[in-house]
Amino acid sequence: MKKIAKLSLVAAVAVAGLTTANAQPLEEAIKNVDVSGSVVYRYNDYSNDETDNSDVQNNYKVALNLSSKVNEDVKFNSRFIVGGADSGYATLDSGKNSDQNVDVTLSHAYFGYTGIANTTVNVGKQGLTTPWTVAIDSDNNEQTGTGILALSTVGPVTLAAAYFNQTNLDKSSDAKVWNTNLNKEVKITNLNNTDPASGVLVDGSLDVATVGAIANLDFVTLDAWYLDMQDLFDTYTIGAKADFDLSGVKLGIDARWASLDLDDSDTDNNIAKIMLTGKVGIVNAKVLYATTDKEGGLTALDNDAVTTVNGWNTTVNGKADADYWQTTLGVDILSNLNLSANYNNLQYVNDTTDMEEEELYAQLTYKMSKNFNTYVRYGTYTKEYASGVKDGDKINDDTRGRLQVEYTF
Repeated sequence: MKKIAKLSLVAAVAVAGLTTANAQPLEEAIKNVDVSGSVVYRYNDYSNDETDNSDVQNNYKVALNLSSKVNEDVKFNSRFIVGGADSGYATLDSGKNSDQNVDVTLSHAYFGYTGIANTTVNVGKQGLTTPWTVAIDSDNNEQTGTGILALSTVGPVTLAAAYFNQTNLDKSSDAKVWNTNLNKEVKITNLNNTDPASGVLVDGSLDVATVGAIANLDFVTLDAWYLDMQDLFDTYTIGAKADFDLSGVKLGIDARWASLDLDDSDTDNNIAKIMLTGKVGIVNAKVLYATTDKEGGLTALDNDAVTTVNGWNTTVNGKADADYWQTTLGVDILSNLNLSANYNNLQYVNDTTDMEEEELYAQLTYKMSKNFNTYVRYGTYTKEYASGVKDGDKINDDTRGRLQVEYTF
């Protein structure tokens, strides 16, 4: 089966039960079952010289997808996760706690219908397949909901429409806004029904509806989407992506615009971003720039979604009047061993205070085989006031390290 990784724009049809109403021999039952999944272990070692705090964690996530053929037109799909309540990592603090067992949860349980040519209809509990969310992620949280998703391809264009009557966004959403009453970032609030100062989570019972179109043309892929979350916000995005191979020089460009408007707020939240990538021989490079509106930059429900930009410790999601640069320069030491230097700089405004975050780290990535890879990352992270009475004062001054091992099947 295909490797399961981050997935936002294309549906992940992956999962399913093994029992039927009529008993049958095991060897017959498993003939119609496809199995895939992933196993990730992540070790984080963070420290903050400003507070003398350290955070050492063992993180685990195991995902198992089962897809069972019901008949020629229908499959039942299920996804089980050994991890956290948000379908993310089970995080065990090795500095404070003993080793613990973690929970197993049912993340997906839906039927996929393919009886109409070039069309797939998924009904049930499934990933939120939108540009603002991450439906399947091998190593972070996932957004899920119960509802219906339809995808239909006509020539080079794929049309998508979905409606969900409940989601797990109250647990899995990364969306935050700056709250002047609390003088800190809080989870996005339901402004209609709750006190905006409370910082409550998104209500998972709110309906979500979305429509989109993806056009795979000869030299470029274009997409446009619209999403509405009941009584909370509506949002749209457009994107373009292209890859070129010019006499052995591989170039890529990825550009996107997204806008999100809270129903009970006049704040404009939008982002414009562009990323350039290149590879020549053993050398690879990336330069990314993103900017947000001076009123707000909340443009995604997950920091790994395509409608925002995420670094190691930095994210532009929810940051107003931001300028964010990401740069990477790498070299292939061996065909399966890459060493890279990475520098990210984020400047933004919280209320009336200018802020700056900066991270510099090296990463060694080893891909032992197609389905087994690991990386080691080590570097620094700083966060400080860039203006006002605390100009130059640091909030974070960290040395951080990470080891990650991932196996997919």
